[in-house]
Amino acid sequence: MSDARAAAGPQMATKGAPLRRMGGEANEEAARDEAAVGLVVTGIGTVGADGFDFRTALGRHGYKYLPAASQYFLAAAKRALAQAGPDALEAVGPEERGAAVGTNSAAVALHHSMDRTVTVTGAGDLSPVTAPYFSINLFGSRLATEHDLKGFNLTLTSPRIAGLEALQTGQRALATGRARRLLAGATEEALPEGEPGAGTSEAGAVALVLEPEPAARGRGVAALGRVGVRSFFLPPKAAASAEGAEQAAALLRDALDALGHRPDRPLAVTAVLDGSPVGEAMAAALDEKALGGRALAGKPERVPAGAGALEPVARVAAVLGAPDGHAHAVVTAAAEGNAAVCLITPGGASAMPDAPPGTEASAMPDAPAGTEASAGSEQPMNGRRRASER
Repeated sequence: MSDARAAAGPQMATKGAPLRRMGGEANEEAARDEAAVGLVVTGIGTVGADGFDFRTALGRHGYKYLPAASQYFLAAAKRALAQAGPDALEAVGPEERGAAVGTNSAAVALHHSMDRTVTVTGAGDLSPVTAPYFSINLFGSRLATEHDLKGFNLTLTSPRIAGLEALQTGQRALATGRARRLLAGATEEALPEGEPGAGTSEAGAVALVLEPEPAARGRGVAALGRVGVRSFFLPPKAAASAEGAEQAAALLRDALDALGHRPDRPLAVTAVLDGSPVGEAMAAALDEKALGGRALAGKPERVPAGAGALEPVARVAAVLGAPDGHAHAVVTAAAEGNAAVCLITPGGASAMPDAPPGTEASAMPDAPAGTEASAGSEQPMNGRRRASER
């Protein structure tokens, strides 16, 4: 097994219900047929923290005491579902709807506030409304309640790649029959001043709706594209060695091969990386020779990484929202060694024909022609500026 496929498993907290098939053998057969064709993205929602008002985005009542990161993701999911259509979830039962959310800093500001309360006046003064959110699991709980998501509800926290792992893990769950519809993405809240990484803090959310291509076609909804993710681990000590770039390139080649990308097809690359040894090794691996002779569509774009997991997913959403006709890889990595590649096939681009056996269905081509992203959506933002302005 390759290093890319033998990657360390994602760090995640889960709460879900076993999938109960509804409608007997006919529905089971339909689910198998859908999974065999693969998933497409039918809705994109992005929300930035700058100027965000939960009353406008969600409603005047019932959201005031939710942590900001929960508000952001609820609003992003609302926009994504509006684009996907009102029947995107309702077409299946609650037990066949799942969610996966990635975050690194959603709870940090709240934890700081709770620590101050406990040390200054005592635990008895903790707010009973916000206290349950000491658990990172609960940041997605309101989403599951509002949309009746009973298949599974995952929270992933791996450094920087948590959002991409949410896509990867959610799609894997659908492939194994845990559900047939997926809401996935990332959400972050700005880090408090003085916290490591506060200068590049992220705040906002991105949500994607994924469903089987036959289901989207049957609803008359155009697919925005397909996404496939592979995560892996590059040890920081190995990255800092003389062979660091070579090892990073081997992992990237393995990941792209596993996702079904053919080297003779053009590939655009966006790399969300920091200046750590892992980030520099990954950046050095992004050329045609190191990537096995892949025909790169222009010079890889390097984007400074923020302090969370939001920017990589924002870049995936941007590619899906503005398809350029060929495959696009979003690469990211953290100083700790966690790394991931998301291969996006926007719209009807057929960038990965004849994928090898074992390729995830979600990465396969032949999606219907794409549409523009929903009007009025915002780009996620870090604590200082829009993702699109970095």
